Amino acid sequence: MAPGSHRVWQTQNCVGVEPGDTSARTRNLQQTNTSGCKWEGTLLSEFQEAEQFVQSWGNDATRYRSDSDYQSLVRQLLSRYSYRLDTNFAKIDRIAHPDVEQFKRQVYDVTVLGMTIGQWARVLSQQNDRIRKEVFSRVLAITDDDADRLVK
Repeated sequence: MAPGSHRVWQTQNCVGVEPGDTSARTRNLQQTNTSGCKWEGTLLSEFQEAEQFVQSWGNDATRYRSDSDYQSLVRQLLSRYSYRLDTNFAKIDRIAHPDVEQFKRQVYDVTVLGMTIGQWARVLSQQNDRIRKEVFSRVLAITDDDADRLVK
């Protein structure tokens, strides 16, 4: 396998890292964001060593888990080998995992005010103000004047 192609968490060369237990912190300091780190090593031998380390975790080593034991192993991997923070990690579409895809389908299929979230996402991402205003007017009973302020 070439460097960057092992999977510790459902992307080609990215490791998912969750925060430790932050429940004892005040609400504003509790963390729920997951970070992603991409392989940055340059030596094939180092990559193969990292891959062997991951394989030593067992049969489901590359199946993501959020439990503290698994996350501890991920942190060990990150401390031993060359990974960097991936600032694009938050893009859910970069995660190639059937459970994430199922979750996205479930979320996009939820109906809110007569339209699915997927439909709302398409409407809100439209570059055409006329289409957004039509939907706001029809679904939300927003007048043209109010719709103009919303789309600006």
